[in-house]
This record gives sequence, structure tokens and C-alpha cells, in this order.
Amino acid sequence: MSNLTRMVRDTATVARRDFFAMVGTPTFLLFLLAPLLMIGFGAVGGVGGAMVGKSADAKERIYAIVDGATAQRFMAVDKQLRPLFSGDARPPELEIESPAADPAAQAKTLLKQDKHDVPAVLYGSLAQPQILQRNKTSRSARYLAQIAEQVVREQTDGLTGPLSKPDFVQIARQGSSIGGKSATGFFAVTALFVLTLMLSGQTVGTMAEERSNKVIEILAASVRLESVFLGKLIGMYGVAMVFIAFWGTLALLVGSFLPPDTLARMAAMRPAIGLPAFFALFFLYFTMAYLLLGTVFLGVGAQASTPREIQMLSLPITIFQMAMLGLASASVAVPDQPVALIAEIFPFSSPFAMLAYGARSASWWPHLLAIGWQLLWVALSITIGARLFRRGVLQSAGPKFRWKALLGRT
Repeated sequence: MSNLTRMVRDTATVARRDFFAMVGTPTFLLFLLAPLLMIGFGAVGGVGGAMVGKSADAKERIYAIVDGATAQRFMAVDKQLRPLFSGDARPPELEIESPAADPAAQAKTLLKQDKHDVPAVLYGSLAQPQILQRNKTSRSARYLAQIAEQVVREQTDGLTGPLSKPDFVQIARQGSSIGGKSATGFFAVTALFVLTLMLSGQTVGTMAEERSNKVIEILAASVRLESVFLGKLIGMYGVAMVFIAFWGTLALLVGSFLPPDTLARMAAMRPAIGLPAFFALFFLYFTMAYLLLGTVFLGVGAQASTPREIQMLSLPITIFQMAMLGLASASVAVPDQPVALIAEIFPFSSPFAMLAYGARSASWWPHLLAIGWQLLWVALSITIGARLFRRGVLQSAGPKFRWKALLGRT
């Protein structure tokens, strides 16, 4: 049997062993459902926050101290202007109060009440209204000022209703908007980063476990360490594919039950290169990013002798990857700046930046160049990582051991 054939066989054996050792355990189900648990906790927190926010908004009021026909016109203008605002920009509910003997003191009392939160109160002549506000940038105060302005205009011109009757014609957008493409790029870059870091980090976990129970020494005595290195990398890549297949299928099932208006909004976020091609690029760039980061984790993790050392060595790698995420995100925000080109060329940020490029451009040839460039770096990383892995496992070189030998001779 040739050396190459034996190495391929040993690599496949180690890969199969690591794959089933991970997938065949009950804890893998928890690992598979971990994002669901995080989404669930986030949803509970979001619902709680939304309920608190709605409760607080429901207790807000703005007041106008006016009387007679002016009060009726004030309410009418409020009904006309209020539909122009939606969501958080919608003004608090307006209440009209009849003027007392001292409108200024009445306005201060309304502003300080305990029953409702009152951001603004208007009183006095509408030509020169006095508006009490809680802060200088209060939108509620400016909303009251705009109502007063509109009422004065109507009273001056003698107008009692709208004169303009616009005819609205909708023209649907062909393709996605620029904002939609940018949003798709940001979402894809973040998803690729989270998946790569979470799944490639599993290689360090298996390395720590096998260093503690001496399994790695048994493997080193049985097969070539290069085969162990490649087998572990391929085996954990298979686990990553199971994870992605599970969540990809779940996302498709959930998407089929979304309401039509939600699907319409998501259609505005279509990548420029097309959904099928974008999913293919996501798979390819995940593979490149996983192999690049996985080789680094395995090579560096083999240099540690305890789980604590492995964690300490993993921290700089994680910080480095966070920097790559920031670089790729900058390429989405400013695609025409030099930082975008740097992110697309630098090997460890290239998969993220090029995926974002696919969201905003339909051109294919840059992806072919990028994948070839990344494959070159993957080959280089595997070569260096395998040597580091061998050195770390066998502990066959390095200043630490020469120092021990020197101490032994003395």
C-alpha cells in the first residue's frame, strides 16, 4: 500500500471517528438546539421589553390648554397629522383642557402629574403659544407647535378642510433596494461569522478532551499525525454540515408559514447575484472560512497541554476574528472605499467580505478569483497547521525542551 493511499485511509478513519464521536452523543442535541435556546431567551426578553415599552407609551399624554372652537380645531388637526407618524415616532395621545384662572400654573401642574408621563404642555395664544417641555429635543413639543401653526393658518385664511386631493400611483421596484442589499450583506456576514467561530471552535474542545484523557497519544502511536490533523478537520467539518443542514431546513419550513406582507418585505432584501447563487456562495465561503480558522485552532490548540492553556490561546484567535468581522462589516458600509478592497484581499476577512460583495453585485468573476486565492491560503494554512500540530503533540522541538535537556546535563 502506498503512503498516499494509507494516509487517505487513516484520514478517513480519524474523520469518521471524530464525526460519530460528536454526533452520536446526547450532548450533540443540546449543541444542535443551542441557537434555538438563545433565540427563545432573546424572544422572551424582547417580548418583556416590548410590553414594558408599550405600557410606558400608553401612560404618556400631551396637553393643550385651549377652549371653545379653538379646541375643536386643535383636535381636528391632530387627527389629520397623527396618521403621518407610525411606530416610535407616533406622538402621545393628546388631551384638551379648558383654561383655568392661571393657565401657566395649570400647565406646570399637568406637566408634573403622577398619573401620566407628560413630555409637553401647550397653553396661551396659538399665535404665540407657550409650550412646556421635558427636554430641549422633545418631538412632542414640536408636534404641538405644528398643530398650533396649522390651526392659526386655517383661521387666518378661513379654510375649513383640505383643498388638495392627491391620486397615489404605486410603481413596484424591480429588484432589491440599495438598503436591502446592504442589510442582506450585513446579515450574511454576521451569520457566516457566528457559524464559523462557533463550529470551528469545536475542534479546540475535542482537542482539549483528548489531551486530558491521553487519546491523542494513542492516535499518534497508531497513525501519522498529519492524518490525525486532517481527519479531525474533516470530521468536525462534517459535524458543521449537519448543523447547517438542520438549521437551513428549519429556516425553510418556518419561511413557508410567514405571512405574505413579511415575505414581500424580505423580497426587498434579495441579493443582487440571486438567491440560489448566494446560497451556493455562502456554502463555499463558509467552507473557506471554516478551514482557515479550523486549522489555526487545531495548530495552536496542539501547543497547549491543559484545557486552561487552550482557552487562553483561543482568546487571541477570537479577538482576531472579531477584527475580521469589523473589517468585513466596514466593506459593506463603504463598498467604494479602499477598506472594502483590503477586506476582500486579506485572506481571513476575504470570505466574509466577498459574501457581502455577492449581496450588492451580480458579477461572478471576482468570486472565482477570490475562491482561488482563498484555496491557496487554505493549502498554506493546512501545511503550517499540520506541522504545528505534529510539533505540539509530539513535543519534539522548541526552546522549552532544549532548556530541560540543558538542566539535565548540569
